[in-house]
Amino acid sequence: MAANTAAGTAERAGGRAQGWRRPAWLEVTGEWARERLRLLDSPLATHHVLLATTALLVVIGLVMVLSSSSVESLEDNGSQFTYFKSQATFAVLGAVVLVVASRVPAHAWRRLALPALAGAALLQLLVFVPGIGHAVNGNRNWIRVAGLSAQPSEAAKVALVLACALALARKRDRLHEPGQLVGALVPSVTATIGLVLLARDLGTALVMMFIVVAMLWTAGVPARFFALGGGAGAVLVAALVVTSENRMRRVHDWLTGTATSGVEIQGASWQPVQGQYALASGGWWGLGLGASREKWQWLPEAHNDFIFAIIGEELGLPGTLVVLVLFGVLALAALRLVRRSADLFTKLAVTGFAAWILGQACLNIGVVLGVLPVIGVPLPFISHGGTALVVALLAVGVLLSFARAEPGAPEALRARESVVARSLAVLPRRARRSR
Repeated sequence: MAANTAAGTAERAGGRAQGWRRPAWLEVTGEWARERLRLLDSPLATHHVLLATTALLVVIGLVMVLSSSSVESLEDNGSQFTYFKSQATFAVLGAVVLVVASRVPAHAWRRLALPALAGAALLQLLVFVPGIGHAVNGNRNWIRVAGLSAQPSEAAKVALVLACALALARKRDRLHEPGQLVGALVPSVTATIGLVLLARDLGTALVMMFIVVAMLWTAGVPARFFALGGGAGAVLVAALVVTSENRMRRVHDWLTGTATSGVEIQGASWQPVQGQYALASGGWWGLGLGASREKWQWLPEAHNDFIFAIIGEELGLPGTLVVLVLFGVLALAALRLVRRSADLFTKLAVTGFAAWILGQACLNIGVVLGVLPVIGVPLPFISHGGTALVVALLAVGVLLSFARAEPGAPEALRARESVVARSLAVLPRRARRSR
């Protein structure tokens, strides 16, 4: 009897197993997911992820610049598309720069490090030349020549990354010696961070300091040096804050909390408070693209430093999370590139560029959320600003150049047939000869 029961149970189980079939949509979804996972094993996966993520961030930036600047642009220039057209023009220029930089051989960036450092230092010195250098919001960090404006400190970030990577790679076995470490850093740090601090651009200097710290960590510098350097950096930043009334007021409001009455928040407290109003009014799902209230002359720099607040107001939590996820994917791609690169110079340079883009994004978003005092740095790829966008795309182009040199990537690139070759392959042989 027990045998009959067991046999019946097995027969029913077999019948259920035989009668149940996996739905077709589940099969298709599973196959699609497995195919995507297999693509991650490709030598060109880092290249494609970096390129796609950057493109999405730039597109989001163009859309949000158009939305956030339309009111101010209409009032200042008589057209709501002025700032958008400027950003779109620089996006196209930046795309060309990205493509050119990505085609530069990876080993060539090592030779370009010192010329880039010298060129960046000369450009940064121009901000102190009367008639060429101009101050904006108390920082003398702009140059204007023949009606064109540029921010040399953005180019200094690229030079800092390449020069520090070269110096640290050359002294890789002696970085535990204080004299050797200081000697490796002094030329690049003085020519970039030092000149930026002389121009009183503390926000950009903080980003550059973070770049150096990240590269030193990757290079394996002993932890005791971070304690000494961190202490010296904190003293320097504190001195710069104390000697500036504007910075002192911003830090005071951040530490003690800003007032809520309309009269008391005038001045330095106005911008962060209006940014928080934008995020609060957006709620979970946002007011809708283009429906921001704060961009109607309430939030200063709505299309620049505080564009993340407009994203939260118009697109809500989903919009802000998309931006955060894209920067997270960018971080993972950079980490993969560091781990797969054999050359120390490449590892350090990738670390520096990633620290620059991600660190600046964290600073910008932290300011908008009220986690940090107002510093004044743009959100990479998204905030309005031609120099910042072009140079950031140049940095991604360098990363793509390194990604094209990953193990197996050169062979994969050579194995890919060009579009023209694939098109000609389908033509009759006689037609191809006539061509």
